[in-house]
Amino acid sequence: MSTLPLNTDVNVIINLSPLASPRNAFNLGLIIGDTAVISAGDRAKEFASLEEMITEGFAITDPEYLAAQLYFSQKPQPTRVLIGRQDSLETPVQAVTACRIANNEWYSCLVCGATKTEIEALAAYVESASPSTVLFATTADADVPTGTAGNILKTLKAAGYQRTLIMYSTDGDAAAAIMGYAMGANTGLINSSYTLKFKKCVGVTPEALTTAQVSAIEGDNGNIYVNRGSYYNMFEQGVMADGTFFDEILNLDKLANDIQLNVMDVLYGNSKVPQTEGGVGMIRSAIISANEQAKSIGFVAPGKWTGPNILGLSTGDTLPQGYVILSDSIDAQAPADREARKSPPIYNCIKLAGAVHSVIIQVNVNR
Repeated sequence: MSTLPLNTDVNVIINLSPLASPRNAFNLGLIIGDTAVISAGDRAKEFASLEEMITEGFAITDPEYLAAQLYFSQKPQPTRVLIGRQDSLETPVQAVTACRIANNEWYSCLVCGATKTEIEALAAYVESASPSTVLFATTADADVPTGTAGNILKTLKAAGYQRTLIMYSTDGDAAAAIMGYAMGANTGLINSSYTLKFKKCVGVTPEALTTAQVSAIEGDNGNIYVNRGSYYNMFEQGVMADGTFFDEILNLDKLANDIQLNVMDVLYGNSKVPQTEGGVGMIRSAIISANEQAKSIGFVAPGKWTGPNILGLSTGDTLPQGYVILSDSIDAQAPADREARKSPPIYNCIKLAGAVHSVIIQVNVNR
């Protein structure tokens, strides 16, 4: 029996939306050294354990291995590390640049045994590097705890570098330990946001510093690992060279990345985003998704807006959701912008949850 197709009456068209782009987890650290195990051609290799590094050919005395040992010793333990190769004719900046070309996923980096001059050059590089990058570095320079003019901390502080964290320690590449904690603890799970202060650096010996030395180092936005109250071995203060807290840099980088990719997925995954209030609403929804993720990890929280007035948001207003997204009206858009198919400016105003680093308690006693 002959039959006719149903398509003339019922035509089913399946539109499978494109896959969303993968998100950067911001939990992979890069350790660079000049040990000739990884070839300059391979440039960088990822390892999940110290055993894998030994299998690759690293010795337990190699600087990269020792730094990775500190990195993997932290709790929570990071799941992987990237080991990069600095060729004998390269500067550390050239090696980091080559490792970025070879692998686009790592977020933090440390160069084994970097000198003062090399740290200065690396700090300048990471400040403008793309994608967003942070540098961890260790200094044992004698002029740091004395607060001497021209030391590495004062130099980087004066430059206002926001993407370099310097740790004063006489214990090798000690900053690899706090980098390991930073990457291992960044799980993206509920309430996983953290501050670096108070954290234990497994494998690092606390520095025996005087109160004056601590004040000199921390006054120049340096970080230290010390013992307080006999029992507590702790890292402090968790700041970058300009004084910004590391956790703010990390989570703002992640939020910016999530917003960018969320909005791009909307533009890429739809036949078009109309230049209407509804279209702008689609973009705002994508931003909301990123904000909610930041809120779920504990980085964003409800609070009072103390920033400047922005459109309908005024200084002193409460943000019950921890954020508010504002945009100019489509009707108020300049004809040239509309003809260029631009969205009106969108303002994502967020309130950070912050973290408590010190407490004052008054005990009032009555007999």
